[in-house]
Amino acid sequence: MSRRVDDNLVDPRRAGELMRRALANAMATRPHPNPRVGAVVVATDGTIAAEAAHSGPGSPHAEAHALAAAGSAAAGSTLYVTLEPCDHHGRTPPCTEAIIDAGVSRVVVGTLDPDVRVSGRGVERLRRAGIDVQVGVPGIDAEGVDEAYFHHRRTGLPFVTVKVAGTLDGQAAARDGTSQWITGEAARADAHRLRADNDAVMIGAGTLRVDDPRLDVRLDDHDGPQPRPVVIAGRRPLPATRVLYDRSPLIVASEPRTDVPAGAELVLVSGDDGLVAPDAALEALGKRDIVALMVEGGPHLAGAFVRAGLANRVVVYLGAKLAGGAGLPVLGGEFPTLGAARAVTIDRIERLGDDLRIDLRPVRGAR
Repeated sequence: MSRRVDDNLVDPRRAGELMRRALANAMATRPHPNPRVGAVVVATDGTIAAEAAHSGPGSPHAEAHALAAAGSAAAGSTLYVTLEPCDHHGRTPPCTEAIIDAGVSRVVVGTLDPDVRVSGRGVERLRRAGIDVQVGVPGIDAEGVDEAYFHHRRTGLPFVTVKVAGTLDGQAAARDGTSQWITGEAARADAHRLRADNDAVMIGAGTLRVDDPRLDVRLDDHDGPQPRPVVIAGRRPLPATRVLYDRSPLIVASEPRTDVPAGAELVLVSGDDGLVAPDAALEALGKRDIVALMVEGGPHLAGAFVRAGLANRVVVYLGAKLAGGAGLPVLGGEFPTLGAARAVTIDRIERLGDDLRIDLRPVRGAR
């Protein structure tokens, strides 16, 4: 590459430019349960010698990949990497060894890795080897590139996005159960992109019976992994045939069942009177390396996650329609008093064709 950069850490603007470039490399990947990581190698003459991202478990980490591509230009270079390099043997050798062996002089790290196998150890190992290490770049939120990963490593639980769709007056379906389509094509395509950014998509057994969804990503330009279907089973028997049964779904239940379809995996968790406890379901999914979970349906399941304080984010699609009456609400369950309402922060409002997308986050500890 011929593009020249001023590799001067005293200048936050330049450091920010290079770290943003590394973050952009990371954003294009879906490596869960591993983190999104991007790297940029800046040679001693100020040019970008190589850049790379980690593509998934078992593949080279971003740092090792970029340094190998840089070759001899890595000697004396500055490495910009979005996440702290690992210092342990996993499916691949430690990135600290690759950095030290390549003769890198300086490493700029976007943020420390919360994984207990790494957290601080990678930076310490590099400094012991005489490499200058800077952690953090002013104005850059390196965790934002993969919020779900950081949440999962700190809590053991998936990052939960509750997705709902409804009319402008809050109805997810008509009284007869019909809901296709409340939103238009642009909003539905955007919802598929939201699915693509998650490792699993969860529905309740009621939605499985009524809608028979595939829960896959159906976009012409999608070439990444498909999210795994997750079904929360209730008291009633599961349908004998459904299209998502050929996609190795997880069936989460609170007691043994004989109606689990072939190819599905039964996950037993705690519950009450045949009903699954949402927090127990999350814990079980987190142990199966599901880092990002989308709760998609139906209203009662979505409402249960919101009421239990388990939704990290809620994405609301509002179709340009008025129901003009009561059918099925966007969130099921009781709303006994105004004091039971949850306070939220609105992060984003976007128009999609005639419809709206609203991203919000429940305020922790607030009503």
